[in-house]
Amino acid sequence: MRTVAILLFNEIEVLDFAGPFEVFGIAGKVAGKPHFQVFTVAERGPVYARNGLCVTPTYLLNDHPKADIIIVPGGGGYHTDGTPFGSRREMDNPAILNWVRRSAETAELVLSVCTGALILAKAGLLEALSATTHYMAIDSLSQLAPNTTVLPAERYVDNGQIITSAGISAGIDMSLYVVGRLLGKDIADETAEYMQYDYWK
Repeated sequence: MRTVAILLFNEIEVLDFAGPFEVFGIAGKVAGKPHFQVFTVAERGPVYARNGLCVTPTYLLNDHPKADIIIVPGGGGYHTDGTPFGSRREMDNPAILNWVRRSAETAELVLSVCTGALILAKAGLLEALSATTHYMAIDSLSQLAPNTTVLPAERYVDNGQIITSAGISAGIDMSLYVVGRLLGKDIADETAEYMQYDYWK
């Protein structure tokens, strides 16, 4: 059974983390054979997501099981005074960047959703790769990662170990794609059917 660690931080977009959590959490359960153990990690808790949702992380950054798959969600922007929040703040947080780099060294897969790609870019993980992100953050990603080929029209981009997705709901499609890549199309389709979700294949 693979382990999946989903990063949480304040002002995170709810569906960015909850969508992949649902996909990996139920993959295989319909047939009675779950394939993933999913948990959340954060620098500290509780985490206050967008629109006031309060979440208690399962583990902290330096105290969690080894993760076979890590997911870096997005969400955030800039206040009217220019102060960054959410992913825009965390992409300059040494604790978060060090965790991403350290975890990526041993993870089978590194996934980002939405502006989580900005965090991967600041961690140096998108160098000379292709990537996508939320359509409103395409320019930011291009500026942060000038040696990355940004593909704004793609729902998700697979580089092998590192896979990025476009905004919010695209994280569900990416997660189903990963389930299919790892376990086969039948299990991905079964998961989507249980969720009653029509995904981009």
